[in-house]
Amino acid sequence: MAHLPALPKRYHSASVWALYGLGLLPAVYAFYLGATGQLPGNPVKEFEHLLGLWALRFLVATLAITPIRDLFGVNWLRYRRALGLLAFYYVLMHFLAYMLLDQRLNFSGILADIARRPFITIGMAALVMLIPLALTSNNWSIRRLGPRWNKLHRLAYVIAAAGAVHFAMSVKVVGPEQMLYLGLVATLLAWRLARKPYLKRKRQVAGVPVRAAAGKA
Repeated sequence: MAHLPALPKRYHSASVWALYGLGLLPAVYAFYLGATGQLPGNPVKEFEHLLGLWALRFLVATLAITPIRDLFGVNWLRYRRALGLLAFYYVLMHFLAYMLLDQRLNFSGILADIARRPFITIGMAALVMLIPLALTSNNWSIRRLGPRWNKLHRLAYVIAAAGAVHFAMSVKVVGPEQMLYLGLVATLLAWRLARKPYLKRKRQVAGVPVRAAAGKA
């Protein structure tokens, strides 16, 4: 299989910061559309929707880094942390838009929604689970936690599943868009289960010891 040209190492750091900048542009553009009255229907709900949708996209992109490397030999691991943090930022903005613009700091109403509306309960659970992942997305935490870091960050799969379910339950009729994200997350979860056997067979065929087959998830 032909490999994509590798980015010179001296550009790695700059490319990660460029990803952060590009990743935040959809939020800026959505805010611009809302501020200028260009969002259709209920602008607050539409703004919330756009932020939540981008959060889900970044979650899927974060989890797709490993299978892309395994299947196609394209190593974008250096971007995984940025994608995960962008997902967290968008989930947080999604919740803040709901809390500030929709509920207008009506905390009793927010708590009632979390308790009584299952899709909001699931979304809130995803946000809570994302917080420790965001706080430990740094080299110091990786060194400090050791193997526990990988175990903690496997929550990303649960969070992505919760995000896809939250998105599907937030609409009256589940359409192709909701089914697409449910399918993508289900595929990523299935790959998680199939990854070790696949890599083991791949190493055996290549005649390479299987000790390092699992790699870093």
